[in-house]
Amino acid sequence: MQKISFLFLFSFLICTWSFAQKKSDENSRTTDPDSIGTVNSALLPTTMPLLLFDEEKEKEEKKEKKKKARKNIWFGVKTRRGVLVDEFRGQEIVQLFNFTDAEIQPDPYIRDVYWYDPGDKEIKTTGYSKGQGYLLHGPYERLLNEVVVESGMFYYGTKHKTWMLFDSKNVLQDKDHFSEGWPTESRVSYYERESQTIEQITPVQYGLEEGNYYYFYPNGQVAVTGEYQYGEKVGLWTEYWNTGNTKAIRKREIQYQEEAYTKNFRPYIRAEWDQDGNLVYRNDG
Repeated sequence: MQKISFLFLFSFLICTWSFAQKKSDENSRTTDPDSIGTVNSALLPTTMPLLLFDEEKEKEEKKEKKKKARKNIWFGVKTRRGVLVDEFRGQEIVQLFNFTDAEIQPDPYIRDVYWYDPGDKEIKTTGYSKGQGYLLHGPYERLLNEVVVESGMFYYGTKHKTWMLFDSKNVLQDKDHFSEGWPTESRVSYYERESQTIEQITPVQYGLEEGNYYYFYPNGQVAVTGEYQYGEKVGLWTEYWNTGNTKAIRKREIQYQEEAYTKNFRPYIRAEWDQDGNLVYRNDG
């Protein structure tokens, strides 16, 4: 009888320990973002972006520009005007802009999305989501003591067409060109040029790599993402397994310097996952 009681108690303890261990594993997975490589990503699975550097489209837009400017209609969208006035070190800074209440989700490939936050009364470049604030859309000017020092055009929160920078005497200092957020200097390579099957996009501005970098598998799924600043790799660069566009599973993360030209920083592999999304290596630095 004592033997039977002992076996029953032993079995009960084993089951209790196994249940507790399972709960512990589940909790660690929910609190540890690296425990599972599968990620919810706006980019994956996906189709590669369309780069629309369309000269004919620009010619047509120029013809309509004068007709619609008075009505605040830009690129076929009715907009409203906004004004922000600030003071910095005794100088008055004025921003004149147009914005739209259209709830458009901006291109997830674009790093900087400009939107107006009416609560904080400022223009922001991160944190936008549908229903939160208003995307800038149409002409923009920034004035310093009543002198225009920057001017350009926005398209659903992204820089578009020609942007110009001036000094305090309104003398042109720099000029750049964009197409729906993409610097037109950007380098694009293709697996097949005829079908526009993109292999990689390297953002280039002012002759240096600047912005989000993407490398794609031939099926259009993102293979590598990262960011450049002033020609240098910065932050986390992520490689993904090719899952045939079914889900996003991280393969490897490489940690680069947080800011360009950081001295004595050596990149290192931060984490790796197998094809099932199981963590196989991690280095917390």
